[in-house]
Amino acid sequence: MAAFNLTPSDPSTFILMGIPGLEAAHLWISIPFCIFFFIGLLGNFMVLFVVGKEQTLHKPMYLLLCMLALTDIGKSTSVVPKALCIFWFNLKSITVGGCLTQSFFLHTVSAMQSAVLVTMAFDRYVAICNPLRYATILTNARIAKLGFVGLTRAVLIMLPLPLLLRRLPFCGNHTIPHTYCEHIAVAKISCGDITFNRTYGLVIAFVVIGLDLTLIALSYGVIIRAVFRISSKKAHQKALNTCTAHICVMLTSYASSLFSNLTHRFGQGIAPHVHIILANHSFLVLPMLNPIIYGVKNKELRDIVGKYIWVIIWGH
Repeated sequence: MAAFNLTPSDPSTFILMGIPGLEAAHLWISIPFCIFFFIGLLGNFMVLFVVGKEQTLHKPMYLLLCMLALTDIGKSTSVVPKALCIFWFNLKSITVGGCLTQSFFLHTVSAMQSAVLVTMAFDRYVAICNPLRYATILTNARIAKLGFVGLTRAVLIMLPLPLLLRRLPFCGNHTIPHTYCEHIAVAKISCGDITFNRTYGLVIAFVVIGLDLTLIALSYGVIIRAVFRISSKKAHQKALNTCTAHICVMLTSYASSLFSNLTHRFGQGIAPHVHIILANHSFLVLPMLNPIIYGVKNKELRDIVGKYIWVIIWGH
């Protein structure tokens, strides 16, 4: 890591401050962090377990739910354990390699989740607009291929981020006012020119989010047009009900990502602790809510999860 011009006394570490201004409340803040984290892990692992065990759920829609659950687990575990170490044990140091790895991983998983949401929109489009061809268009193998394409795109787009950070000089200041190594948060403490870091980060945010939102909007535009052509009001409601869970997850996910990206670059008037708490929202609250949203809206999944919970509690 010689490319980093860090302090000679400890040239291989950064310091994560947690939530600046609220250090005295770190222990109290850790309580909702811990609760949300474990509920999120429990919910997402339950989805993976149930879909894996039940042959009847080995369908494209549930494979996509598993992909979403994996990205939620990846997002939360890349950030929350280190944040809890800061809050509980004041373990603020992180190696440069660890910081770059965390930054790359959390951004890659976020981009992968966006690709999963686009594929889910395509799944709903085929299910509503071409129901008779659904089984031939969206096979499990095709869903797996789309997942691999999404992962490849995420890795290729995000790979330059740690390389861009690695070229920056850090002239004595290696204290990051954040709970995790967000790309721009790390770049901001550099004494070098971070124009390219800012530009690249903003471009990929709008390319990934903008492109994916456009594809989702096109899918739902066609879906809405198809739904309004159906004469039955009951059929209207049934068709739209199949989309509500995806719409809820999509809106919360993209709103959170856009807010975090924009406030890091243009939110100078926002108090740092407010920004950091809200930035952690997508790593805490969303992984907890996503399995709940799909569990509530999907009767088949809800009934099977309920059966397993009953067995766990009562043993039969």
